[in-house]
Amino acid sequence: MVPMLLLIALAALAAAVVLRHFLPLFRHSDLPKGSFGWPLIGETLGFLRPHPSNTTGGFLHDRISRYGTVFKSHLFGAPTVVSCDEELNHFVLNNEERLFQCSYPGAIRTILGESSLLVVTGERHRQIRSMFLALVASTGLKASYLNGLDESARSVIASWRGRDTVTFCVEAKKFPYKVIMDQVLGLSPDEPVARRILKEYEIFMKGVISFPLTIPGTPFARAVKARKRISETMEKFIEDRKRSPSKKPVFLDVLLANKELTHEDKVAFLLDSLLAGHETTSVLLSIIVYFLGKSPNVVEQLKKEHESIRSGKGEDELLTADDYRKMDYTQRVISEALRCGNIVKLVHRKALKDISYKGYVIPAGWKVLPILGAVHLDASHHVEPQQFQPNRWEGLNQTGAKCFAPFGGGARLCPGSEIVKTEAAFFLHHLVRNYRWRMDEEDVPMLHQYVEFKKGLPIQLEPLSG
Repeated sequence: MVPMLLLIALAALAAAVVLRHFLPLFRHSDLPKGSFGWPLIGETLGFLRPHPSNTTGGFLHDRISRYGTVFKSHLFGAPTVVSCDEELNHFVLNNEERLFQCSYPGAIRTILGESSLLVVTGERHRQIRSMFLALVASTGLKASYLNGLDESARSVIASWRGRDTVTFCVEAKKFPYKVIMDQVLGLSPDEPVARRILKEYEIFMKGVISFPLTIPGTPFARAVKARKRISETMEKFIEDRKRSPSKKPVFLDVLLANKELTHEDKVAFLLDSLLAGHETTSVLLSIIVYFLGKSPNVVEQLKKEHESIRSGKGEDELLTADDYRKMDYTQRVISEALRCGNIVKLVHRKALKDISYKGYVIPAGWKVLPILGAVHLDASHHVEPQQFQPNRWEGLNQTGAKCFAPFGGGARLCPGSEIVKTEAAFFLHHLVRNYRWRMDEEDVPMLHQYVEFKKGLPIQLEPLSG
């Protein structure tokens, strides 16, 4: 009798799971085409399968072929509308808090923290974003900031003397870390506190790009612990700074003066600063070096631009804002690397109400995933989208372009996007004037939750004479 009751209970549970999974399909008759996959897991595993970042990947390629650029699915435990359509993406990004709201999975919130700019909404988002805008304003194209960039780039590249090979991803991370530590905390990267934060941050980042399993020993679980240790390190550092204020003004002083921010807010700000200013810059530089390594003609044109800029300056003279404004071709290279490399594949939103769009309905409560990278690789918007062609950007105004959104858009546009471009441009100035390089091993940028080079992008160096 007991086994029979147990079987009945299990059957009822299975039926409830299946019903809960598929019930959203029966509440609306005018949904986009698509499929929901299996109960519990939906199609999440296929969606998260890593693929080269300059492709849409097998999952999206298959769904777009079968259903079009907008389709329904079941991802991250929720019914979802996936958009690879530039019009719908633009519509979603520009209707934040009116029709859509930021809605990242619980695992992302766990690892980044509830105060992260990426996950907060409403007034909290506006409050924390204003701090990031203040940080951007404190750097901008000011001489003190640009001098630090130039010196950091020179330092990293000078350290390669006598080396035949470098692991570029490792080298690229040294450059922005020095800048962000100096600007935000007033620390040298060699100081014990900075080294401790970097060590924990590297563990943290491995968890960010991993599958979110909270089982002890997994990268995700280790990352959650690393974040806690960063918080403890920051708490002690802040207390020390309060007792012994720095003579040099840094952005931490602005944070400490803001009484509305909690300690958790300030830790989240530091992690977001590292993620945006450190990780994004280093990944972008790695992607640029990867594509330039396959495009010697682009490297030569880039070198000509930077030799022209340097011709009016002494060899040891630091770059200025006026020099940066002359880097037109460099900006095309950066834009093309952003388009091909797709550092930010997608953003997570949910519909706040039923929304009719082009003949179908996006139901209230459903997740909406604008796939920014799919639009970047759409042949109807970009000729030969798989090819790295910086000249495609000549004469084009990217502001507000619906088919190019490497840093998101609308009210949640990345506030540090211009800083990332400036840092990349300064580094390239010194790189192309000092070295040629080649990649003997194929190490493709792979898109997980974030872009990663499996081997760290080893490159063979050839110093330039004179």
